[in-house]
Amino acid sequence: MNRQRGMSSLALVLLLLLLGSLMLNGLNQQLTSHIWRVNHERKMLRRLAESHSAMEWARVQLWTPQPALQCLEQVERQWRACLRIFADETALLIVAYEEAQLWRLGQVSQQRVIFSPHGWSDFCPLKEPAQCLLP
Repeated sequence: MNRQRGMSSLALVLLLLLLGSLMLNGLNQQLTSHIWRVNHERKMLRRLAESHSAMEWARVQLWTPQPALQCLEQVERQWRACLRIFADETALLIVAYEEAQLWRLGQVSQQRVIFSPHGWSDFCPLKEPAQCLLP
């Protein structure tokens, strides 16, 4: 009889170890998932911050009313900016960094391009999406 109690105690200890291992494995998977999400979010925030910097850099460049499509690049930072000027003298500044793009509307006035004081847009502000693409 003494021997049977020892086996049941051993089985109970092994069952507890098995349950503990399963719980630790589940927690490890959950932690791995959280770490991946945090890293992904960090990359997206850095990309957005770089896009905002690129927009500000492009906004203060000296854009001329001609030609109707102009592009500038900042190779070191991998920024690309293009300005489209339309027949009604409205302008669209398109800025890209990696996959992120931002847009800003403007107006040609007295041989200068003046951008909207209301800031940038993270979606195409025009009805024709093809006009919002970088060439």
